[in-house]
Amino acid sequence: MDRAIAKKKWSTKRILTIAGIAGIIALIIASYYATSGNSKLNVDTERITISEVKEGVFQETIPVNGIVLPVTSIYLDAQEGGRVEEKYVEDGAIMKKGQPILRLSNTDLLMTLMSQQNNVYNTLTQMQINSNNAQQNTVSKLNQMADVESQLKEAERLYELNKKLFSEKVIGSQEFKQSEINYNYYREKKKLTEQILDQDSISRLQQDKQDKQSYAGSQQALNIMQKKVGDLIVRSPVDGQLTSLDAEIGQNKNKGERLGQIDVLSVFKVRVDVDEHYISRIYPGQRGRFTFADTSYQLEIKKVFTQVTNGRFQVDMEFVDKVPKGIRRGQTLQTLLALSDERKSLLLARGGFYQKTGGNWVFKVSADGKKAYKVDIQLGNQNQDYYEVLEGLEPGDKVVTSSYENYGDMQELVLK
Repeated sequence: MDRAIAKKKWSTKRILTIAGIAGIIALIIASYYATSGNSKLNVDTERITISEVKEGVFQETIPVNGIVLPVTSIYLDAQEGGRVEEKYVEDGAIMKKGQPILRLSNTDLLMTLMSQQNNVYNTLTQMQINSNNAQQNTVSKLNQMADVESQLKEAERLYELNKKLFSEKVIGSQEFKQSEINYNYYREKKKLTEQILDQDSISRLQQDKQDKQSYAGSQQALNIMQKKVGDLIVRSPVDGQLTSLDAEIGQNKNKGERLGQIDVLSVFKVRVDVDEHYISRIYPGQRGRFTFADTSYQLEIKKVFTQVTNGRFQVDMEFVDKVPKGIRRGQTLQTLLALSDERKSLLLARGGFYQKTGGNWVFKVSADGKKAYKVDIQLGNQNQDYYEVLEGLEPGDKVVTSSYENYGDMQELVLK
């Protein structure tokens, strides 16, 4: 006889079906709850940064890097070409003015110098020959002058005597006339001899002047050649440090080729790279500050290079009042460059929140400190420490300034 089997009310399939339906309903309820009100997130206060909004002095600054350079750098160029024969110092040496750096050799230049020396000696010899000839010529003309004067005196004596005798009718007119002619002849000859002697004196002076000019010109040319040969020894033009010396023994250097440079170490400047975004806001006279050996120093812009390379341009800054002791060429200084004057403003500490919000909103902590909620704000300029608050916050307000990356689209933070 068959027996009826009682049907189970809670089979496994039925239980699973009911559980699935319940889960779907729970998800719907949770989704509704999430979209129908403010989303909240529990946050541990020890893992976030809370900053207080306060009033203070604000100055817009940007951080820039600069390299210490000497204000004065003098390039060393080869005044004359030649072969590097000897190096007296190495790159980086501290030099004194006039101290030799290296020596070049140039055979052609030495041959030209010897030729010029011979030219000077020949000019000097010719001067002496001309002087001797002029002196002999002058002596000859002086002798002629003495003869003429003697002959004139004798002719004058005979003329005066014959004049007296003719008046007394002791001699005839022919004899008197001959003595008169002789007297007038020697008198005119003396005048002519005097003129010749004067012209000889002038000519001698002119010749002497020309000889001296010729000798001076050849001597000047010799001095120039001696200087050229002397320039084969390259010397330091000033006291300073020898940098970037580019010369090796046996190497040939052309005239005008760069050999290195001397940096004057008494005064330094700082060459700073600035982003091209700020090119319209940078001008001479602006100042920056940096810290060196726990002491603050100031720099001032002296020159702006407006050429932009790879999105950056350069400025030269010089130290104000004092220069740090121990600073070295090539050292990098991190400087805060001021873009505005100091002014009183509402300040909010910089933080990671800006990357998420762009400065348009923040999580503001409630008065009881138990939660933080979104508020719209407006920020102005910034420096390395603070943002300038324009709207949305008041002095004493507290704001979560750490990163918001893990908060998603939460509207409220529950602080624990």
